[in-house]
Amino acid sequence: MATADFRERMLAGEYLAGTFLKTPAYELVEVLARSGLDFLCLDAEHAPFDRARMDSCLAVARALDFPVLVRVAAASPEHILQALDAGAVGVVCPHVETVAQAQGIAKAARFGLGGRGYAGSSRWAGFATQKMGDLLDRSAAETIVIAQIEEPAGVEAAAGIAAVDGIDGLFIGPADLSVGYGKRDQASPELEAALAAVGAAAKGAGKAYMTFVPNAEAAQAWAAHGLTMFFIASEHSWMRAGATAEAAGIHGLGGA
Repeated sequence: MATADFRERMLAGEYLAGTFLKTPAYELVEVLARSGLDFLCLDAEHAPFDRARMDSCLAVARALDFPVLVRVAAASPEHILQALDAGAVGVVCPHVETVAQAQGIAKAARFGLGGRGYAGSSRWAGFATQKMGDLLDRSAAETIVIAQIEEPAGVEAAAGIAAVDGIDGLFIGPADLSVGYGKRDQASPELEAALAAVGAAAKGAGKAYMTFVPNAEAAQAWAAHGLTMFFIASEHSWMRAGATAEAAGIHGLGGA
């Protein structure tokens, strides 16, 4: 099963390609699940995903056995619980700057005293068709928790964040980090140093390392830092690029 094996593939360091989904439409999940991508990430932080539209997208993802993460609007227990109960294979939690934050996120996503609330009636749990013990085991094996490192403070704390039990991967955010370093683009020695430092932290803790890239060419250039999982642009970028290219081809007919 693609969803059941996804965490294992990620932690094994397999090169994985996905994208952010910005349009809250289940039809796009269905289309992109047939694209050759390994996963999608619903961007509930920067796109208009309400709970109902997130639910419909995750229903289609589960029906197709296609791994879908959710970048939650905020790394709160409420947002994490709702995404996981609806069927997300895992969560990407933005703006993690401290070990204490990472510990809170990991706890909110895992079952146990003071952690994720248990409900056997959710989509993730099979709508009350599975035993509690089996679900606890499945959560431990499948659920993914990713801490997004987007500020200089997060880079400094990366080794401690990566060492937190229950954190499965570090996502370095090149745009926010560049802004945090006072830059106006993503070409700076500070960002290069951060890519190396966070990569070393992930590797030292045996955790996955990932980032956002505009295209596969950029991924190839940054892979040297130990990155193996890439969130490539978004469906917005791909639709716009494809439409622009085809329109230019038609507009150029007059000069042929």
